[in-house]
Amino acid sequence: MTGSPFLALPGAVPAEGVDEGVAGHYGNPMVEQRRLEQGRAVVDLSHRGVVTVTGPDRLSWLNSMASQRLDHLRPGESAEALFLDAAGHVEHAVHVVDDGERTWLVAERDDAPALASWLDRMRFMLRVEVADVSAEVAVVGAMPEGDGFPLDLPDGALRWTDPWRLELPGGHRYSVDPAHPGAFWRYVEVIVPRASLAGLAAAVRSGTAEPAGVLALEALRVAAWRPRFATEVDEKTLPHELDWLRSAVDLHKGCYRGQETVAKVVNLGRPPRRLVMLHLDGSDTVLPKAGDEVVGVKVRPEPAPGEEPERRVVGHITSAAMHHELGPIALAVVKRAVPPQLELIVESHGIDVAAAQVEIVPAGAGAAVDVPRLPRLGVRP
Repeated sequence: MTGSPFLALPGAVPAEGVDEGVAGHYGNPMVEQRRLEQGRAVVDLSHRGVVTVTGPDRLSWLNSMASQRLDHLRPGESAEALFLDAAGHVEHAVHVVDDGERTWLVAERDDAPALASWLDRMRFMLRVEVADVSAEVAVVGAMPEGDGFPLDLPDGALRWTDPWRLELPGGHRYSVDPAHPGAFWRYVEVIVPRASLAGLAAAVRSGTAEPAGVLALEALRVAAWRPRFATEVDEKTLPHELDWLRSAVDLHKGCYRGQETVAKVVNLGRPPRRLVMLHLDGSDTVLPKAGDEVVGVKVRPEPAPGEEPERRVVGHITSAAMHHELGPIALAVVKRAVPPQLELIVESHGIDVAAAQVEIVPAGAGAAVDVPRLPRLGVRP
């Protein structure tokens, strides 16, 4: 794939890390966040991967492997799904939309080839065909009001609406906060022909819409407590730990790889780790990076005179951002037993950054939260 034409827009600064290949910002990430929230800006996500599945068996076949119910997905309807390993760990996460003839799976750039290869190996004798079409199509994002979009889209554009803001049948949120920030997350992605990117960038240059970089989108995502595969997921991640039962898992659905673990953790109610949002001390102007350790200070027993309190690593940063209203914030995965009132410290760039946690997945998830219980096999009501 060639460089994105959005990188040629005035002020474009390339992103680094998992978002390399698109603009991180166009000169002022804070202003770009506001423009996104107001529905006036578009984000270049042409570095995302796209895999398609065609054939008459595509939806039932995907449904047999995915955590989300997909067999009755209507043309134009959006869904989010996870593919798990046998132990219930997240292996792939996809944004799903069907056009009536083809199912489109938007994935992270680095995960798309592995996803396509795995799906191709799982075809067996079914009437399905899998293709990685990342070189032919591209993704752009926005946060519009209603069904609009900041730009006029080319013919054939396909829209995916993020279900994070919804309370889906069969799903459940662990968070007990009635004012869940996900309710304000109006995020959509649109799949367009890659050849049309130059025209979309030209429309932005002409003033039809404003550009926003991925830094702006990431700040709003962190504030919405929204997990992302490229940042929050590691080899041990269970969906429960990230509150992903909210949008990507149907608890009424069975018979897919990893479903036994999903049911077990739901019924026992004890995810081994949990996602938190951190409000960070910004006095040192240090923004942590992914992988920075989160530590807790052991207060009991009290240290001997002249000794420092014992520190223990309790988790790590997965995403960090400077939000235009909240200031420096981060998502972190911490051990389940970390007390919610405990003030934490992020060790970053050789500096201790104080952090106050906001529970997303409660420490008592399941015991204190009314999670729907799955019936045991063989037990009659």
